[in-house]
Amino acid sequence: MIREIIVVEGRDDTVAIQRAVEADTIETGGSAINDMTIRRIALAQERRGVIIFTDPDHAGERIRKIIAQHVPGCKHAFLPRHEAIKKGDLGVENASPEAIRKALQQVRTEMPSTEGELTWTHLVEAGLTTHAGSAERRMKLGEILGIGYCNGKQFLKRCMAFQIGYEEFSAALKQLDEQ
Repeated sequence: MIREIIVVEGRDDTVAIQRAVEADTIETGGSAINDMTIRRIALAQERRGVIIFTDPDHAGERIRKIIAQHVPGCKHAFLPRHEAIKKGDLGVENASPEAIRKALQQVRTEMPSTEGELTWTHLVEAGLTTHAGSAERRMKLGEILGIGYCNGKQFLKRCMAFQIGYEEFSAALKQLDEQ
């Protein structure tokens, strides 16, 4: 049983999570998160901890940011897009139990931003921004690091927020280049 309560977007996501692991969920009901839902998530964070596990799309990212802004210290699970798509539909509900378990094993806790070792220059030199194919490299590296896909600026912010230092970044980059 997972101790934390997993925050998902809807009922189908809850069903998919429960096929993969034994866990309690809170459903946001989509991107229109109301104050009552935020209060329930805050209480869950206070009592048991929270893992935000939203769809790997724009709406899911919006929900993730809203919750993280109102409820600090949440953990985050990221599902790669290719693991969450079925017949053109993108969402947690389409992921296999194995993909869900893997995402939950790579959970990251958001920490207050600090000046870290990782810089924008590191991303440029690694071919993660301003290069042809940089979006695909970020997607694959985000999967290895367990932080999901995002643009270059957000990628650096996530690395800092999840305290991914240069050593961890370099090791993941080496793994990416060996694939």
